[in-house]
Parts: sequence; structure tokens; C-alpha cells
Amino acid sequence: MTAPAVDPKLLEILVCPLTKGPLRYDVERQELVSEQARLAYPIKDGIPIMLVDEARRLDDEPAGAKR
Repeated sequence: MTAPAVDPKLLEILVCPLTKGPLRYDVERQELVSEQARLAYPIKDGIPIMLVDEARRLDDEPAGAKR
């Protein structure tokens, strides 16, 4: 089963709630990534969860992990 798509117009207006910087959409992991904050916000059922407490720290990735 394929994950629901995120509305492209929504992706254009969303920014990181911590830094107010741009986000990169990681389709494979279903996350919105803030390189500035080093956080990845999950997307659940096509809805971005833009809460810092719910975000995954990019520093927690194993060495050599694809971003």
C-alpha cells in the first residue's frame, strides 16, 4: 500500500516551526526534513506532523544513512 501523497501546495508554504527555514520532502521516509534544525518531521496519513517533540533528530541516523 502506498502512502497518501502530500498536497504540493502545502509543501510550498510549510516551513520548519523551529527555524522558519525551508523543508525538504523525503518521499521514501515520508518526512519533511529541516537541514538547519537537523530535524525530520513525520508525515502520517498524508498529514505533516509539524511538532518539534514529534520530529526525529537527524543526528540519530546511523553513519552512512541516506538523507
